[in-house]
Amino acid sequence: MKNSIKNAFKIAKSENRPALISYTVCGDNTKDKSFQILNSISKDLDIAEWGIPHNCPTADGKDIQNSSYRALQNGIRLNDIFNLVKKFKKTKLSGVDGLIVVDLSFPDNKNFSKLCKKNSICFVQLIAPTTTVKRMREIIKNSHEMIYMISTISTTGSALKYSIKKIINNYNIIKRIKPSKNVVIGFGITEKTISNLRSADGLVVGSAICREITRSLKDRQNPVTNVSKLVRKLKNKII
Repeated sequence: MKNSIKNAFKIAKSENRPALISYTVCGDNTKDKSFQILNSISKDLDIAEWGIPHNCPTADGKDIQNSSYRALQNGIRLNDIFNLVKKFKKTKLSGVDGLIVVDLSFPDNKNFSKLCKKNSICFVQLIAPTTTVKRMREIIKNSHEMIYMISTISTTGSALKYSIKKIINNYNIIKRIKPSKNVVIGFGITEKTISNLRSADGLVVGSAICREITRSLKDRQNPVTNVSKLVRKLKNKII
């Protein structure tokens, strides 16, 4: 599969650090502002995850729910998101590099996963703390370039329910099954926790960024500037 996600991990590993992955909601708080935020923070990112706002959150905590609400209130539509992706990637022919569909789990996602692979899109499988080793092996066998490991049993943005030691242990269980697989850790990654998890292949920060957007808007500050500063701080903690 020719995909820039694989290359992003390759570059991060060559610099002896985890890949930094952001999550923001497309359209928060407006289409233009969300584009400006992503455009500004991308220089410090390895992978950018742009969430599609919806009103039926599967695992989203209050920070991402707030971001989705603002985007929906301002009229974002699916076609708008596709157009913004094309604009960000600076070509009409270029689409997304990967997809996460949280409520389409293994093995129900096998056909969709094959369709993604056929179109050179990395379909990202998820592994939870409650996933058995047997199921892990099946998921890893059917995965693409990247697996998303959920750090703790909770919604996004919650404080870590497990110790760093336990999270790393869960991560190592996955890596022992297939050492070459890129495994990223998400849920509860903040300025305080990110450096302690830098042994992972990648780290996803979402709620902390959405929370900063909310704070900036509330204080009538520029979210582009403030989020860019936050992402730079996060990057400095893992390099």
